This record gives sequence, C-alpha cells and structure tokens, in this order.
Amino acid sequence: MFDIDGVYNTQNDRVWAVDRADADKNGGIQQRRKFPQNVMVWLGACSKGLTPLVILDEGTVDHAVYIEKVLPVASKYGDQFFGSDWIFQQDGVKPHLHHLSQKWCRDNFPSFIEKDGSPPNSPDLNPLDYSIWDQLANNINWNKVYSKRYLFKN
Repeated sequence: MFDIDGVYNTQNDRVWAVDRADADKNGGIQQRRKFPQNVMVWLGACSKGLTPLVILDEGTVDHAVYIEKVLPVASKYGDQFFGSDWIFQQDGVKPHLHHLSQKWCRDNFPSFIEKDGSPPNSPDLNPLDYSIWDQLANNINWNKVYSKRYLFKN
C-alpha cells in the first residue's frame, strides 16, 4: 500500500536518539492525514524475474478482486518463467486465505503452499516485504506526492 503521506511503518521504522528533540530532528515526527489517498499494488518475484505490477485502486481488495486481477497474472508469469515446475507462495492476508482463493490456486497452479502450510515471516522467504518494496518506496520523491495520480506516474 502506497499513500500520499509516504511510507512509514510504526512497527518497524525506528529513530534512535538521545532525547525527543533529537529524534524529531531526525525524522521522529511523521505528519499523517486522517484518510490519505492510496494505491495498493501487487508484484510477483522469483529467481527469474518480476511479474508486471498489478495496481489495485478500486476500493477494498477482497478474495473476488484477488482472484480476478492478481492470480491470473501470477499463473501466467509463473508458467512463462518455469513451465509446469514451480510453487506459488502467498502470505496470510484474508483474500489469500479465502476458500475460493485456495480453490483457484489448487485448480490453476502446478503447486502452491496452502494456507495451513504458509511459512512464518522471514526475510529469506519474503524478499518483497523485506527488500524490494523498500527500494521502490525509497525511489519516490515523497515531497512531490500530492495526489493519487502522482503515485501512478511514479
């Protein structure tokens, strides 16, 4: 999820400082709008490359949107990169765990890790969460982001 206030994760982003004034000077204060405009995106990554970015900007992403817009892209590019010898891995968000999403995966992927077999959060198993998204977010000039349209262009 990218919003016009930039990327700031209160759980992971920390500022180490001697006191509050020093922390604020080094980015400790983050101004946030109450309801910032945002864009959700999906990207698949593997040893052979990346899928195209799927932009999900039309409201809530439930299992139906995930099945319609994301899973066919994952299937197409997985087959293109690896033929019929690959495993699809997803995380544990609700649209991924929904029984219809799980059925779609069983019916369309050569193999996938079912919801009960999902691995724990790990930098080794989730390169998008721990590396690629950070690089992408750091390449955006957040001082120029004033609208959702700007997020699309960059």
